[in-house]
Amino acid sequence: MAGGHADYSSTPLWKKLGIAPGSRVYLVSPPQDFDRLLTALAPLPPGVSFLRARGSDLDVAVLFVTRASDLARRFPPLVGTIGIAGRLWVAWPKKASGVATEVDQALVQRTGLAAGLVDNKTAAVSEIYQGLQLVRRIKDRPR
Repeated sequence: MAGGHADYSSTPLWKKLGIAPGSRVYLVSPPQDFDRLLTALAPLPPGVSFLRARGSDLDVAVLFVTRASDLARRFPPLVGTIGIAGRLWVAWPKKASGVATEVDQALVQRTGLAAGLVDNKTAAVSEIYQGLQLVRRIKDRPR
């Protein structure tokens, strides 16, 4: 357990989430200790910027939700903010966390598919949150 973050790998959370040097990142309703979790195993790469407001051409967006209504309301606007090769993570409480939630992987996957995104990765975001990464299909990306 490094820095209080139980995990099955030694991969830093920022790397799991696809945060690279120069990434533009937007977080929606992150848990209070998320900054600490991101850098528990290694410092962030150089040039990473965390936006305070939704921007455009984001490299990584992470949406934390517990209610289906929040997912339905907050997800659609985020889809338009990620760049062509950007990734949109949705994180919800794991069943074992004991935190009440209406959200699960199947709901997140259906929501992404309905918006034209596909899921291609899952990761433990914290001891409480599980996340699913959604991206544009390669065939749908401009060449």
